[in-house]
Amino acid sequence: MKVNPKLRLQILIQNSFFVVLFIALIFLLGFVANQYKFAKDITQANRNTLTTGSINVLKQMQGPITLTVFASEDDVNNGDTFRQGIINFMARYQRTKPDINVKFISPIKEPKLAQENGIKEDGEVVVEYQKRSEHIKPPFAEQEMTNLFMRLSRTSQQAVMYLDGHGERNLIGLKNNDVGEFGKQLESKGLKFANLNLTIEPEVPLNGSMLVIASPQKNISPIEAKKIKKFLESGGNLLWLLDDNNFHGLDEIATYLGLSVSSGQVIDPAYRSEGSNENIAYASSYGEHAITKNFMLGTRFSNAHEVNAKGTLDNGWEVSKLIEVSPNGWLESTQVMANQKPTFDKSKDKPGPINIAVALQRVYGKKGQRVVVVGNGNFLSNTFIINGGNLDLGINMINWLSGDDNLISIQPMPLKDVNVTIPDNKISFIIAWTIFHSFQYFIPIGFFVVGILFWFKRRKA
Repeated sequence: MKVNPKLRLQILIQNSFFVVLFIALIFLLGFVANQYKFAKDITQANRNTLTTGSINVLKQMQGPITLTVFASEDDVNNGDTFRQGIINFMARYQRTKPDINVKFISPIKEPKLAQENGIKEDGEVVVEYQKRSEHIKPPFAEQEMTNLFMRLSRTSQQAVMYLDGHGERNLIGLKNNDVGEFGKQLESKGLKFANLNLTIEPEVPLNGSMLVIASPQKNISPIEAKKIKKFLESGGNLLWLLDDNNFHGLDEIATYLGLSVSSGQVIDPAYRSEGSNENIAYASSYGEHAITKNFMLGTRFSNAHEVNAKGTLDNGWEVSKLIEVSPNGWLESTQVMANQKPTFDKSKDKPGPINIAVALQRVYGKKGQRVVVVGNGNFLSNTFIINGGNLDLGINMINWLSGDDNLISIQPMPLKDVNVTIPDNKISFIIAWTIFHSFQYFIPIGFFVVGILFWFKRRKA
């Protein structure tokens, strides 16, 4: 039987079309069979999502991170799911940095290995990164884990030296005007401190990461000032906090840096209606600098002074302005008395915005030299450290001075308090108790009873 050529061509086209469709179907089934996961955090304060600070820390960590969890095996029958909790907790970090490896070792089955790693309790975790390791014990949250990552990432292991003996704000002090809380935060991020008494020390050691001079109240002797100047001339880094234009014996240092500080303080009346004191100035803008790059948090400064510096060919300093405050305020030309209400005098006072901090750097040896001067020490005090981004700004300054530029980021913030506190007042207690337990017991029981009634009604119908 002779087949019509047109029919043969038609059958050939149909068969070819079928083959193409079949192959496409195979690829489509393979595509659909692949797993595509989507997760959205709907909890209060995004409790299951990493903060921006944690993500930034992970992004700058090059190389794998290994977590060895020394924990007994979970007893599923008793609801013990510690290991699964660790897996779920670290999954948030692994979504940003996939090369975070978590492994579990039972200290009961491997007692020798646990002893060699210095494990003291069940659930202890050993975190390793670039041949450095640190232990962390449960319970821990994002704040503790990210701080641990920051400590392991820190390239500088040199101590932060702080001048003492002249009424300075103490980095380990507990008074309101001290900066002890700031010191605690620095220690949690891997920094160590060294108390420097220049009446005893022959010189400022050059093996420290920086020297901190935090608002001395008494004059520094010429011998001590000479040692500090020698430290600067030898390439040492410096953080200098000033509460006024009195350099307290460090005038030569100010001249060496080309530094000038205003006698009067900044006045900011913008928030007067909200009950804020005019002496408290709010940052309006930040300079183009590594310390303040992409820094979007608000900061507050009490009794701040204008700070400027001039780079010269002699010393080679490159100067950057860091913080401008009080755009609608002014810089007082004279000291404001305690009971005196400040008013703007256009013939004497300088209109805002006012710069209150500078960063200086210059080429010196292989690593260079860095200095930060702030016309306010109060912003890092125990009283003001919790205000807005004061803590973050201070840590950024320290990281930049210590050479850890990659750690300059917004710090991870602790979660909001999610506990329910029932007040002591009797009436308030009854109201709060009723509302709280209504959602816990009464409303669910009510729905159950209504469901039973509807079931009986429909059954009789």
